[in-house]
Amino acid sequence: MNVRIATGILFATGLLSLATAASASDHFTKQLTLAPGGRFVLESEEGGVAVVGTDQPGASIAVTGNRDDLESYFDFKFEENAGEVRVRVRRHWHADWFFSFDNAHLYFEVRVPKSTSLEIRTGGGRIDVRSMSGEAELSTSGGPIDVTGLAGRLRAHTSGGHIHAQDVQGDATLETSGGGIEAESIEGSLIARTSGGGIRIQRVAGRLEAFTSGGEIVASLTKKNQHGGSIESSGGSIAVSLDPSTNLSIDASTSGGRVVSDVPIRTVGVVSSDSLRGTLGSGGETLRMHTSGGWIRIGSI
Repeated sequence: MNVRIATGILFATGLLSLATAASASDHFTKQLTLAPGGRFVLESEEGGVAVVGTDQPGASIAVTGNRDDLESYFDFKFEENAGEVRVRVRRHWHADWFFSFDNAHLYFEVRVPKSTSLEIRTGGGRIDVRSMSGEAELSTSGGPIDVTGLAGRLRAHTSGGHIHAQDVQGDATLETSGGGIEAESIEGSLIARTSGGGIRIQRVAGRLEAFTSGGEIVASLTKKNQHGGSIESSGGSIAVSLDPSTNLSIDASTSGGRVVSDVPIRTVGVVSSDSLRGTLGSGGETLRMHTSGGWIRIGSI
């Protein structure tokens, strides 16, 4: 399925779930003052979050849940400061929670000016961000993260889900302890780390750092990208596509397979089937590739 279509379906599904929850349970909306270029902070111990950038001033926060008495389960604090809106949500612990699986859950739908900087932290739920031009720092302890259309720097961390980032103009750091990583059209540098899945990267223009302990890595650089980087897997193969007319130093090695190149690399040192060291063009920054459990293929874009 096309990545853009899939992303749209996932985000629409998230918004639909919010609407469905609102029709059957407690919900309310807060309208707060926030000028373009400000900062929005949401810290919640529970809940999925969907953020959309708009051309209008102000922050709109729609809160829905699966219970009709949310304020008896959660403490909500909404703060307006100069250039900042801050939302804090904490649980009220109830004795009956220890004897029931029917716990209260929250969903946030947020609309803020596109140029707003974001800081979103949730103790359990999905995070979706679309059409923003400020920087974003996103963290969840139990769900996937999906970002489409961000002009600023991105930092995304999840302890238990997949990360997808698309059309990011700033530097991006994507980290997950329990899922795969997909990144497409990253104009800045990219750091992608996962302990439990594969990594797929399309069109990164800056320096690339990609690490996985449990999957393969497939990555392509943009034309003329000569920033180098490091690509490493402990349990899978590596396939990298790059511009054969660019200038890079190449250092590729594997402990469990072969190294194959379809681009003209001028080799240096000892030539073997499991390592390749040399220069592409006139050489330059080093692009290092290593895997302990597969093959390495270097191809042309």
